[in-house]
Amino acid sequence: MKTINVILSGGVGSRLWPLSRKNRPKQYLPIFEGETLFQKTAKRNQPFCDEMLIVGNKDNYLLSRKDLEKAGISEYRELIEACPRNTAAAITFAALVCDPKDILFVTPSDQLIEGDAAYTQAVERGIALAKEGFIATFGLQPTRPETGYGYIEADGEEVKAFREKPDLATAKGFVEQGNFYWNSGMFCFQAGVFLDELAKFEPNVYLRSFMAKREMENGLLPEELSLEIPSISVDYAVMERTEKIKVVPAYFQWSDMGSFEAIYDYLIEKGHPTDELGNMVIGTNLHTEFTGLTNTILIETEDAILVLRKENAQEVKQVYERLVKEKPGLV
Repeated sequence: MKTINVILSGGVGSRLWPLSRKNRPKQYLPIFEGETLFQKTAKRNQPFCDEMLIVGNKDNYLLSRKDLEKAGISEYRELIEACPRNTAAAITFAALVCDPKDILFVTPSDQLIEGDAAYTQAVERGIALAKEGFIATFGLQPTRPETGYGYIEADGEEVKAFREKPDLATAKGFVEQGNFYWNSGMFCFQAGVFLDELAKFEPNVYLRSFMAKREMENGLLPEELSLEIPSISVDYAVMERTEKIKVVPAYFQWSDMGSFEAIYDYLIEKGHPTDELGNMVIGTNLHTEFTGLTNTILIETEDAILVLRKENAQEVKQVYERLVKEKPGLV
């Protein structure tokens, strides 16, 4: 029985446009004290795992290889998806190439995590639950009424319910109750246990993934067969339906760095300059003045400029989706 860190690296990071692009998603941006989130993820999980398995796609696997080389990591396996089919398929591919008894510690590659002792405690508990045949998810202690995350309602390690991204009033109620956790998107389970549950609830995802994996060549999955796999998240496919689910309440510092609000707070903490009204410039050394604006962020790249109020950070995704249709060369 081995413990394998399955790193999911297929995200686009649409809410961080124009920094994050299809050809360099947010997990590969070297803006976190000179490292990328992908590198930090790989290095953070090495102490707990015997192997590393990267699940990427044909657009970014070379970026993963380059990041791992820079981080001094040479021992890993990789699966390369021909097209994105959401997290259920990505995790299924990983489970299919592992021994059924192997423990898979599944982690996104675009999260910033701090607090070593608390992280170690949570991961070790997740691995222990997986060895007992449970599917462990990790719930993060909320630090604010966040509307951009899903929540897990819990009683100790028992999962009472998964909750969709709430409105602000609902999120405030969750935080006040004290038994709601942010859904981190991290999981721990035996490969065979996961596949058995998937086959029970989503047999078509299981079967189509199996057929695509069977035709895999040199780690590259076939596009035609992959397109037949239903696109569904692992939460909907398994986590919200299995009776084997447990939650590990976790208390390390965590952010999915999924918005410029999160990037702003991180950069402030690391000493990035702002003016007296909280306005920040990212990506240019040009002298910039803000008048009549507070908590505004200006982001410049070689081909685009974005200006937004910090509290409107979630709206960047709408800009990205419009540009996909109107100016796809900019995404």
